[in-house]
This record gives sequence, structure tokens and C-alpha cells, in this order.
Amino acid sequence: MDTARRTSRKRQAIYEAICASHSHPSAEQLYMELKNSIPDLSLGTVYRNLGVLMQEGRVVSVGKVGGQERYDACTEPHVHFICTSCGRIHDAEISFPLPDYEAYEALTGWRLSTHSLCFNGVCRECIERSQTSHIN
Repeated sequence: MDTARRTSRKRQAIYEAICASHSHPSAEQLYMELKNSIPDLSLGTVYRNLGVLMQEGRVVSVGKVGGQERYDACTEPHVHFICTSCGRIHDAEISFPLPDYEAYEALTGWRLSTHSLCFNGVCRECIERSQTSHIN
């Protein structure tokens, strides 16, 4: 019984850390952030709880950046921009019409549950940093 409560408390802490972050953290980043406040937390526990949170639909995977899967608590369809220079993931403030799921399902015979759109490139901060370093 005590183990279930600890697991639930840890899962909630992981979820809250993702919600509070705008950087779309990896499991390793979450572990580093939480290990001081939860001394018995392991990286394996973070991964297991991320799996549960994804199954519950409370978090989504944004994809891999630098070999590490990154997570987002915003589960509504939205656009991401991944900087190929610094690895930061930004929520892109761009709106597109949502796809017509029913028409696409009728056309393909597939059953859709979600979609994602991700742009890759170099962010404004990295461009500015590059331009400043060439000046100096």
C-alpha cells in the first residue's frame, strides 16, 4: 500500500514538473530536476511513470532531440519548432486548420487518434549568437 502511494506521489511530481516546464524536458532532465526533492527517485522510475502518463493521455512525446525523447503536458494538437543548433523545443505560435479526421479516415480506412506537426531549423537566439560571434 505504501509503495502505491509513493509511486503516485512520484508520478504527480513528474507530471507537475512537465507542466511547469516550457522546455519539453527529457526523462534525464526531469530526473535531475526532481532528485534533490525526492531522494529515492531513480531514472527508471521516471521512465516508467512517463510511460504511464503517456498511456493515461496526460503527456505526449514531442520526439527525440539529441537522442533523448522529450515530453509535453500540452496534449492538444499544436506545432513545435526544434532548433537543430541548441536542441531547444519551442511551442510555435502558428495556427493551421485541423485536419478533417472523418474525411481522411473514409479515404484511407485508417482510424486516426492524433497528429503532430514539427518544424526543424535554427532558432532566433542561435542565429543572433552566431551573427554576434562573427562580429567579434
